[in-house]
Amino acid sequence: MKEFLKGLFTDEKNKPSSKRFVGVLAGLTLCITLFANSFSSAEIKPAAELVNAVAMLSFGALGLASTDKIFGKKHNDDSNETKS
Repeated sequence: MKEFLKGLFTDEKNKPSSKRFVGVLAGLTLCITLFANSFSSAEIKPAAELVNAVAMLSFGALGLASTDKIFGKKHNDDSNETKS
């Protein structure tokens, strides 16, 4: 379980990923807020624009993390060699 949680917040190079952290945090915050507001009155609800903004932030951050994984830069070891 610990390895799974660690894998959620690291990229393919095992470095911490701020995009994944922000995406997961925004998604969890949105789910908790909407769940808590389902038990409260309609007068105490977040604005629809705020809910959409947090959802777009979460999806955008997680989407950027996945595109980096797919289209990530490939480093050549030949670039470190000097040419004669």
